[in-house]
Amino acid sequence: MTKLDRLIAELCPDGVNYVTLGNVCSTLTPPKKLVKKQYQDTGLFPIIDQGQNFVVGYTDDDKAIVKQDDYVVFGEHTREIKFVNFAFAQGADGLKILKAKPEILPKYLYYCFCNAKIENRGYNRHWTVAREIKIPLPPLEIQREIVRILDNFTELTAELTAELTARKKQYEYYRNELLTFGDDVPMVALGEIATDMYRGSGIKRDEVTETGTPCVRYGEIYTTYNIWFNKCVSYTQSGTKTFEHGDILFAITGESVEEIAKSCVYMGYDKCFAGGDIVVMKHNQNPKYIAYALSTTNAQIQKSKGRVKSKVVHSSIPALREIAIPVPSLEEQERIVSILDRFDVLTTDISSGLPAEIAARQKQYEYYRGKLLTF
Repeated sequence: MTKLDRLIAELCPDGVNYVTLGNVCSTLTPPKKLVKKQYQDTGLFPIIDQGQNFVVGYTDDDKAIVKQDDYVVFGEHTREIKFVNFAFAQGADGLKILKAKPEILPKYLYYCFCNAKIENRGYNRHWTVAREIKIPLPPLEIQREIVRILDNFTELTAELTAELTARKKQYEYYRNELLTFGDDVPMVALGEIATDMYRGSGIKRDEVTETGTPCVRYGEIYTTYNIWFNKCVSYTQSGTKTFEHGDILFAITGESVEEIAKSCVYMGYDKCFAGGDIVVMKHNQNPKYIAYALSTTNAQIQKSKGRVKSKVVHSSIPALREIAIPVPSLEEQERIVSILDRFDVLTTDISSGLPAEIAARQKQYEYYRGKLLTF
């Protein structure tokens, strides 16, 4: 029998009461909310909002600060849930700051909230819905033991995530170093490398099917594919513009100049359809080398010269043709690819390496969180 089992048998042999989230916490109104133009890159206090990123900026405005304590914060539109134990300022709207009442530990409240399924009913009613969710409320000693167990899971995941971040920085450093040459290697514009460059044709969301011809829609280049891929996640029964093994795909519409013209290379052997806002580039170089060269800091600076229209960033075939990358011999390209492939597997492969281990730990944590919070 574990310590938790003994505590449950001793302190609540007749079961555990369930309460609503709204009954065990109160909402806190910050002194003031900061807007994006007030965010700084550095400052005394972090700014948090309802997005996925924990800290979105910094401020020195002490009149905007929520004093240091333990809070659970909830994004009403994004439904992101975070545990905050430091002084901070709130950015933008849509964030609910929850203060736990004495009968519940703030971290236990956080784990219960994360474990709950939050229904999306109404754009501005998320807390109105979420506050009615029922959670178990055992004695504080049992809450404390559950928090200790779950903290161990999350700390291990955090350590792996920190290692992955360090490996990615190491990878990016070596990628940039390997792809930086002297005067003996020419910088060549994509317009000279390409044997053909053309746009895909639109594939609507309702034209994506479970079977048919493999296809890629431009948004998937941002969300699904990495430097290279060999299998499409989508299929369609319609399409006119194709791509095949070794072709480079560019997404020429995006939400930010930092990401515009993200590219990847297809290493599979099916003939696939390219959706709208994708540019296909054919060439006679090492496919992976071109993809790696287009992911460097220097290449991204060149890609980010897209123009903003109606809050959306666009690039074009003429703009892509002007991007210049170093083009060594095919033998040197192969050597560089073999080195970078090893880093790529370690940092990004979904079936091996650190990401797979992090995903496994996260599933394990979620499984035990559900078991521990079921009485």
